[in-house]
Amino acid sequence: MTIDESTFQTLADETLTRLMDTLDEAVGDRLDVDLLGGILTIDLDSGGQYVINKHAPNRQIWMSSPVSGASHFDCDGNGGWVATRGAGTLAAMLSAEIAAATGETLDLR
Repeated sequence: MTIDESTFQTLADETLTRLMDTLDEAVGDRLDVDLLGGILTIDLDSGGQYVINKHAPNRQIWMSSPVSGASHFDCDGNGGWVATRGAGTLAAMLSAEIAAATGETLDLR
């Protein structure tokens, strides 16, 4: 789905803020979670790091994961972000990977 720049910025900012708030509340005592300048970083105790950010030229959210590598997500028009390759969503992928790392089940939708 193609969305305009303003809608993309709003939805992407809301998504990154929601992820930050949920992660910080659930696992903030075990992981270092920061949102600065539109870039969400999650540092694992094992030394791995997630970097999740807006990519305005493509109107996507990009995630670099120490587990699954690089992934790009398009907006589904309802505030959800769907992987451009394969099945899955940003929320589901990140939830599963953080759960594996921490043992904490999260709902990041």
